[in-house]
Amino acid sequence: MTGMIDLHTHSLLSDGEYLPSELARRACVKGYQVIGISDHVDPSNIEQVAAGILAVRAKMAFYTNIVIVPGVELTHVPKGLIKEMIGYARRLGIGYVVVHGETIAEPVEEGTNREAIEGGADILAHPGLITGELASLAKERGV
Repeated sequence: MTGMIDLHTHSLLSDGEYLPSELARRACVKGYQVIGISDHVDPSNIEQVAAGILAVRAKMAFYTNIVIVPGVELTHVPKGLIKEMIGYARRLGIGYVVVHGETIAEPVEEGTNREAIEGGADILAHPGLITGELASLAKERGV
């Protein structure tokens, strides 16, 4: 595989500008071979967002040469619920789980970075407030 890959995109199912299909088409035109659509979710919308992304992936697979990887980004989920939601996302058919990390730009709950790493997230996004210890743990666990 020699084309570009982007695993952190959002459609209008959360805070993006485009339908998932348009997001994939635009990525294809720009030379991407793989696009991960990882819209922001919490308990209120995870089922609808997952269903939408999975439907687009299933339908577009027959008509385009871009690979769509279904993902979600857990955002402002209480740290005690992160591990459960990671498991739930996987049971819904989601291919990878991103957790929005702790940063000075947003009021993400303290301890979210650790819970994401220990809870089995695939990607810790925006981990601006991360310690060396947690960075090492993330590396060790492949996050």
